[in-house]
Amino acid sequence: MVSLLRGLLRVLLWVLGILPVGVSSLQAISGHITEDPTKILRQYLSLDEKGVRLEAHSWQVVKPFVAWTEEPVWGHVVVISRYEVVDDVSQWEILNGLEAKIPVIFEVVGTMHWESVTFVADPHREIQYFHLKAVGDRWQITDPQLPPHVGRQRLVDFVRWTQLNESEPERKVQFNLLRQQLEFKIEKDIQK
Repeated sequence: MVSLLRGLLRVLLWVLGILPVGVSSLQAISGHITEDPTKILRQYLSLDEKGVRLEAHSWQVVKPFVAWTEEPVWGHVVVISRYEVVDDVSQWEILNGLEAKIPVIFEVVGTMHWESVTFVADPHREIQYFHLKAVGDRWQITDPQLPPHVGRQRLVDFVRWTQLNESEPERKVQFNLLRQQLEFKIEKDIQK
């Protein structure tokens, strides 16, 4: 019973921390096909950067923006420092009046692997073309279904939270080392 209450409290605190931003933003963006499709894409990427897809129950926040009905269990998270939606329509791939592929540039820092509790630094620029399509009277992202692309500081906070809630002492130590590694990488990048 206590673990159930802790779980519910954890979910409630998480929802209260994330949803006020998400709900107010959702009200401002209807996703109607008369609106700029990049609004939906930016909202999705912003929420992803904030880590809403890090836990199974939280991906529902981005569900209105995507055509897929399930989120896979990802064994890793792509850690990013920033992203940019390309606004220049001449760089888009226009498939027809109700469908386009819009490029997004990610500045990738590396990859964090859940199972091994490790971070692999791999700084590079990644370009992904997000396929947006009119579904009914709303824009939706149909693909690609990428692993979470999470901001560095948000991931550090999530790893810290995971470490505090971990019951196995060995995994607790692993998460502490991972957090220190991520914090060191952030500090090193700031000094550049």
